[in-house]
Amino acid sequence: MHFFAVGSSALTGIHDFLTLRRVNGRRQPVRIHAGQGLSGEDMERSNGAGRNLARRKAVFRWWGTMIGLAAVAVVGLAPAAQARRGSGFVASPAVFASILLDADTGQVLRETNADAVTYPASLTKMMTLYLTFEALNAGKLRLDQQLPVSQAAAAKNPSKLGLRPGDSVPVRDLILAIVTKSANDAAAVLAEGEGGTEAGFAARMTLKARQLGMNHTYYRNASGLPDPEQQTSARDIARLALALIHDFPREYRYFSTREFDFRGEMVVGHDHLLDWYPGADGIKTGFIVASGYNLATSAVQNGHRMIGVVLGGRTVQSRDREMAAMLDQGFAQVEAGSPMPRREPAPVAVASAVPPPMAAAAPETPQSTRSDVIGKLADAALRHLTPVSRAEAAPLPREEVQPADRWGVQIGAFHGLIAAERAARDASRLRLTRGKREQIVAPPRNERNGMYSVRLEHFTPKDAHAACAILHKRGFACEVVAPEAVKYAND
Repeated sequence: MHFFAVGSSALTGIHDFLTLRRVNGRRQPVRIHAGQGLSGEDMERSNGAGRNLARRKAVFRWWGTMIGLAAVAVVGLAPAAQARRGSGFVASPAVFASILLDADTGQVLRETNADAVTYPASLTKMMTLYLTFEALNAGKLRLDQQLPVSQAAAAKNPSKLGLRPGDSVPVRDLILAIVTKSANDAAAVLAEGEGGTEAGFAARMTLKARQLGMNHTYYRNASGLPDPEQQTSARDIARLALALIHDFPREYRYFSTREFDFRGEMVVGHDHLLDWYPGADGIKTGFIVASGYNLATSAVQNGHRMIGVVLGGRTVQSRDREMAAMLDQGFAQVEAGSPMPRREPAPVAVASAVPPPMAAAAPETPQSTRSDVIGKLADAALRHLTPVSRAEAAPLPREEVQPADRWGVQIGAFHGLIAAERAARDASRLRLTRGKREQIVAPPRNERNGMYSVRLEHFTPKDAHAACAILHKRGFACEVVAPEAVKYAND
């Protein structure tokens, strides 16, 4: 029987239980006092009743023993079952871990237990969205595509939108529900819509994690709801954050959403750092009891981007304070030009393979070689990052370019990101604007009622004026933007 192989603690418990049963089940001696003898009829009746009672007690003792053995075996099996994972290890609950990554160089500025295996909680949804963005860019999904809500998706535990079986929801709303409310039912709907089943989608998530170099990460669901086999590390989460920024710069803007309107109700976000930390523009919060309070954050100050990960915080407040202090130290070190001591570099893996650099002619130490590789990988990961996600905190330096095709067209002013994206999509359907790079310029963070604007880039002067004339006829407020006013990231 399997429970005899559950380990020494379980066998000790079984031994103790059997010992107690022998002691408690031991028959007590019968004392007959003088003057209390029994008649033959009474003795026979007593003996018959005694035999029946003894048989009943024996049956009860047997069942009690079996139930006790089963209970002790289950208790002993729990850790053994968890240990039968692929890696043979499941982290203790609420492991504290953190890492701070200079996203421009790939250098790890600070780390604590960065490779400790723990539970991702809702940081899982970062990978759910990675695959969703991948499907959108491949044409396998559309933002306005309605996905059906299954019984299984609707039954997910909170946090959730409260979707009902048979309902259908646009992909755009599911994305926004995940980045704000961290809705588990929305994550399940996306998983089923893309992978057929959530389990099948989770297998794809794990495969993508391997492609990104996330070697400590395993996914069993798309939401991050408790599962002992759903695991990650702080370093893996940092890799995933950098991959999202690099591979999907346009879609990364969703992570900065603080609230959105869903069917007439305002859904408010959980990431409080977006409200008060300078330059913060995402990424994701998470919590289950076993993980503690998790947070991945990216922020830009003075044109420099940091990525921080904190896992296992005791409270929301302590987690946020830890993240803010870590980012402050990182930005201060970068400004001072003296990187913090670190244990080891973190190789940055991105979905699109980057060829290894050529070997240098001069000999290098292993440490400096690894640092050079990391820097080149991070540079490749970020050099195509559009100005949108970086310019929210600080404008990028303008590169010297020939102005021939560097004119732009600016369209309208919008109160919300969704309205701006809709205008950009509609404006990009014209012959002269099709294929032009879009840039949605967010309002400064200190302006509560600031407006979003849309820019289409890479026009010649003639095409920019012609496009604006057509857009005016279509009802768009439009103006031509000269090269001096257009700032580009390095191509």
